[in-house]
Amino acid sequence: MAILDNPERWIQDYTAGWLAHHQQTGEFDWKLYPRPYNDPLPPTPGIDLSRSRLVLISSAGGYLKDTQEPFDAPHPYGDYTLRTFPLDTPFDALAYAHDHYDHTAVNTDPQVLLPLRHLRDLEEAGVIGEVMPTVISYSGYLTDVIRIADDLAPAVLALAQGMGAQAALLVPS
Repeated sequence: MAILDNPERWIQDYTAGWLAHHQQTGEFDWKLYPRPYNDPLPPTPGIDLSRSRLVLISSAGGYLKDTQEPFDAPHPYGDYTLRTFPLDTPFDALAYAHDHYDHTAVNTDPQVLLPLRHLRDLEEAGVIGEVMPTVISYSGYLTDVIRIADDLAPAVLALAQGMGAQAALLVPS
């Protein structure tokens, strides 16, 4: 199963359109950005979360502020690297390197983008079988869909599979 239908066409449109315009003018014209579209997949059977191992994946740009490098939030095309941190990390040990969303809500209540304690509560209530002890984090402002499909998504999948996760909760920012 392909992550992106017709990647050759997408990269051609991206390179000749949005990217070329940005490189020539320094402006981000999102009307020129080629939105990726895929044909819908047929439905598949769901899983029983109460018997599953779930990993939290966040695109909020969260990282351990005292021990990890922040994401390169100002980069015009995004930062495609990953950070991981323990699920039981205190919220005051985290920072968010992502310049493309309003941080008011996450600064007020970090669980809106990192529901760390809520997931533990769901685990204790038996709704989730087990929450993986490690969070996978990246900065969600990423302009190159090919890099997402070829680099970021496989890296996230490898981390999740390495943990033994059977399900994932992706919380977008």
